[in-house]
Amino acid sequence: MAKKLVAYFSASGVTKKVAEIVSEADNSDLYEITPKVPYTKSDLNWMDKKSRSSVEMSDKKIRPEIAGDEINPQDYDEILIGFPVWWYVAPTIINTFLEKYDFSGKKIILFATSGGSGFGNTVKELQPSAPDAIITEGKVLNGMSKQEIINWAKSI
Repeated sequence: MAKKLVAYFSASGVTKKVAEIVSEADNSDLYEITPKVPYTKSDLNWMDKKSRSSVEMSDKKIRPEIAGDEINPQDYDEILIGFPVWWYVAPTIINTFLEKYDFSGKKIILFATSGGSGFGNTVKELQPSAPDAIITEGKVLNGMSKQEIINWAKSI
C-alpha cells in the first residue's frame, strides 16, 4: 500500500477538520503547514485590501514563512495538500511549502475548502513551485459529510 502524507494549511480550522478526516480515511501521516506568524481574524478580512491575506494574494511573489517540524517528501509515495481557496487559488503559503522541499517525481493531489469558488488556476500557479512533481486537482470538499470525505479519500 502506498504511503501517503496529508499536508494542510488551515487559517480558521475548517480545512484542518477536513484534513483530519482525509488522513484518518486511510491512516495517512498528517502534517500542518504552520505559518511562522499566525493569521489573525483581521489578517483574513478579504474585504480589506490592506489586510495581510489581501496583500499576499495581490503579490504572488510573497512567500509567508513556515514554522514547525520538518518533513521528508521522499518518505511518501503520494502527497495530498489541503488549503482554503483564497481569491480562486491556493494561498501563497502553499507555494512556500512546495518550494521548501524537493517533490521531484512525487504525485501531489490537491483538496480544498472554499466559501464558494473552485480551484481556478491553482494547479497552474503551484506547478512552478514544484516543477518536477505531478500536481493534480483533487476536489473541493465543502459541505460534504464525513462519510463522503472518507469515500473520496479512499478513491484516490
